[in-house]
Amino acid sequence: MSVTALKEAPQTPRRTPAEVVRLARPKTPVAARARAALHWFAVSVLPPLVVAALLLLLWELLCRGAGATLPPPSRIWADSKDLIVDPFFVAGPQDIGLGLRVLVSLQRVAVGFGLAAVVGVLLGALVGQSVWAMRGLDPIFQMLRTVPPLAWLPLALAAFRDSSPSAIFVIFITAIWPIIINTAVGIRNIPQDYRNVAQVLRLNPIEFFWKIMLPSAAPYIFTGLRIGIGLSWLAIVAAEMLTGGVGIGFFIWDAWNSSRLPDIIVALVYIGVVGFVLDRLVAAVGGFVTRGTAAS
Repeated sequence: MSVTALKEAPQTPRRTPAEVVRLARPKTPVAARARAALHWFAVSVLPPLVVAALLLLLWELLCRGAGATLPPPSRIWADSKDLIVDPFFVAGPQDIGLGLRVLVSLQRVAVGFGLAAVVGVLLGALVGQSVWAMRGLDPIFQMLRTVPPLAWLPLALAAFRDSSPSAIFVIFITAIWPIIINTAVGIRNIPQDYRNVAQVLRLNPIEFFWKIMLPSAAPYIFTGLRIGIGLSWLAIVAAEMLTGGVGIGFFIWDAWNSSRLPDIIVALVYIGVVGFVLDRLVAAVGGFVTRGTAAS
């Protein structure tokens, strides 16, 4: 083909890259969002409120008579209104609100449960990874976990000579067993393919622990942590009844000695609400870390 023919041949136009157009997300109508919120309220919030109202009404009817041994809700509100309305008042070294007492107990729970979580995960990983460690330690753990929490308190008081570290030790020794057992089960259930990949990549023990063991066993670990936080909250209330101080447990024991039953019932409501919140917090963290694979 000649040069003239090449010049006269039609040229193919160059293609310009297509422009990416971002489509705006469809906005949810206000009415649809309102219906969704109303549905959530009707399904999740309204049933427990209705049940609680019915229980309070039944309680009021049963305990309103002259021969009732427990105070009705109306008397509890009249006698313990200050504890309900103002939980953070300070009127003296021992005369403080239930909110402040709960915070003191939560500080001890945070220390004891935090230590139990760290030590429990490490021991559980050792037991789950090593056959010899499982044969040597698992029977001892199974025996010690059956000891009631308060049975450790005299030994703790003899060792630490102080009520606060003794209460923290009781929390630690109570919460550590479910963490160890669940972590060990999770480690033993790691798929063999993950272990083969670790061998191919030549991961050292520390890298294998952080990159393989913990992510794989996370659902089991957080199940143990949820059980442990519940047991920790139970243990601190019982321990404070015997060791004294300004915690919520000692408040209940002091109210019993002073025959203040309405104050005890209000304190029990505080304990139940705080325990529920602690459980949901650990469950939320577990759901975030495991991306929803942990039990909620």
